[in-house]
Amino acid sequence: MINKILIANRGEIACRVIRTAKKMGIRTVAVYSEADAHSQHVKMADEGVLLGPAPASDSYLKADLILELAKSLNVDAIHPGYGFLSENAEFSKACADNNIAFIGPSPDAISAMGSKSAAKSIMEKAGVPLVPGYHGDNQDPEFLHQQARDMGYPVLLKAAAGGGGKGMRQVWSDDEFHAALNAAKREAQASFGDQHMLIEKYLTEPRHVEIQVFCDNHGNGVYLFERDCSVQRRHQKIIEEAPAPNMPQSIREQMGESALKAAHAISYSGAGTVEFLFDSDGQFYFMEMNTRLQVEHPVTEMITGEDLVAWQIQVANNLPLPKQQHELTLSGHAFEARVYAEDPDNDFLPATGTLHYLNPPTGEDIRVDTGVVQGDEVSIYYDPMIAKLIVHGNDRQQALAKLVSALHDYHIVGVTTNIDYLLRVAQSEPFIQAQLTTDFVDRHNDLLAASNIQTSASHQALIAFIMLQSNQSTPANATAFSDLSGFRVNHPQQTQVSFAIGEQEFNLNAQRVGPNAWSIKIGDEQHVCKGSLNDSSASVQVNMHNIHSRYVFAENELNIFTGSGLIKVTLPIHDFDDDEHAQTAGAIAAPMNGTVVDILVHSGQTVAKGDAIAIVEAMKMEHSLKAPFDATVVECFFKAGDRVDGGATLLELAPLESE
Repeated sequence: MINKILIANRGEIACRVIRTAKKMGIRTVAVYSEADAHSQHVKMADEGVLLGPAPASDSYLKADLILELAKSLNVDAIHPGYGFLSENAEFSKACADNNIAFIGPSPDAISAMGSKSAAKSIMEKAGVPLVPGYHGDNQDPEFLHQQARDMGYPVLLKAAAGGGGKGMRQVWSDDEFHAALNAAKREAQASFGDQHMLIEKYLTEPRHVEIQVFCDNHGNGVYLFERDCSVQRRHQKIIEEAPAPNMPQSIREQMGESALKAAHAISYSGAGTVEFLFDSDGQFYFMEMNTRLQVEHPVTEMITGEDLVAWQIQVANNLPLPKQQHELTLSGHAFEARVYAEDPDNDFLPATGTLHYLNPPTGEDIRVDTGVVQGDEVSIYYDPMIAKLIVHGNDRQQALAKLVSALHDYHIVGVTTNIDYLLRVAQSEPFIQAQLTTDFVDRHNDLLAASNIQTSASHQALIAFIMLQSNQSTPANATAFSDLSGFRVNHPQQTQVSFAIGEQEFNLNAQRVGPNAWSIKIGDEQHVCKGSLNDSSASVQVNMHNIHSRYVFAENELNIFTGSGLIKVTLPIHDFDDDEHAQTAGAIAAPMNGTVVDILVHSGQTVAKGDAIAIVEAMKMEHSLKAPFDATVVECFFKAGDRVDGGATLLELAPLESE
């Protein structure tokens, strides 16, 4: 029997496994990198051991070291979580060879599904429906190009050893093929050490629907219904839900049985997910099988009432499944929203920083799975997911209302997050109507833009003014907010406040017209505003419109959490010298800490606006930088392989003079 588990992972999933292990009376061992020495999973576990430096290759991917530590600590089992070593067949085999239970499938099952091309062949023999495509060994670029032509565009290039959207590119026309192939192969090599590619016909309006399967070592297998994971950015999921909306019971059963066929075809054991593309005509096609616990498993737990980690441990103990198919019931509806440190309004660029303020929502049927607390840092070394917000309701409408409410109550200061974007998605009419497709984000990009949702700039400025003016400065705030008001005997009190909201600067002149009330002119319009602050909440009235919100002061910034999203107010305004600004106008800077993949230009070269000029890899994703105007390359300061800090000038451009 399993009495002690080592969790070969970090963050949210490590904390998740530890919680269930504690409930089952099982002791836990955490492993950690130098960057994670003070992380929550280390604090939660009964024991913790250091693996090495921050990069995953020097810590969480050190399979031999992890195994040696497990043996020295008399560990009975290793739970790999997801990512890192979770789908590493050699690691699974090494555990078995050392009489340590691997809480996951057998090495053969992992190998069978580890290659997308091999998996397609196995599924075809098992009678599982497949999307048309090429999954062979011939990797000659011209041969692959011809396969794409024969299939007809659009096609999807996918790394055979891939996952998480890495090494994947959509190709819409013939002249895009080779550039997309090179980029996909490069990313696949960096992420998996394997450039092998496969090609599939790209369905234009599919949904991503996956089936949670579970099998034991005694020939039993069940499916725990389905999840819809169609809302994605960069092929990575944003919001998942269970069950899939508008799913006929007959299709649910067919898809579930097909998923079990896939599992039985490789003698599967443990938790697995069989992913399908579900087309608008009701047909579904096998996409891939993930031989591990999925990030989005909590929505399945919410609608079934089952603890899937407990099921994993039971199967690893060589016990039969806790339930048979007829004993499983589907109850209500659940959503999971992935809260990331990223900027959705800047191509979802990952963000780093310290979580100065973290206030997650609480309440009935609200669950937050996370591995961080206030004061923790989001680093450059790992996936930037902060938490998973999971809600449950009696039906989709009620669950969606709870999701929206919980997102409104999720407040984070210190890093840019996608919370406002998640709100835009959840409140958009296509999402409310369950008009889900895998290109949902691209299809509704304009609808989901911040400018369509947020309060007008002038309205934001008025809210900010009242809150700044109402602020009763404490010693911590005195430097930033002192001397905001002026007073003269027998004259109305006048005050001037300067601040910035995003890129826009405001200089507001106001006249007091009553207790905590001010008359403010912006442009040609006069506004009457008043308000008061109480601890961390505020009540503001702008032109008879009442706004209730929470706020946080952090360093030189006021963060206002409104029903329309976060308003970030910066004090003081910094004036930039025009000549100095002009000198740096042609500097192309690294968007964040990372590694230069390639500098695509050279000194003296002429480039056109929109041309790709450099590629930087950050947080396991490639970011292509483009020329902002027609220019000549003056100088390149870095080369491929160089590490760069965010904001560092990669190269300098000189604008071409118009003739």
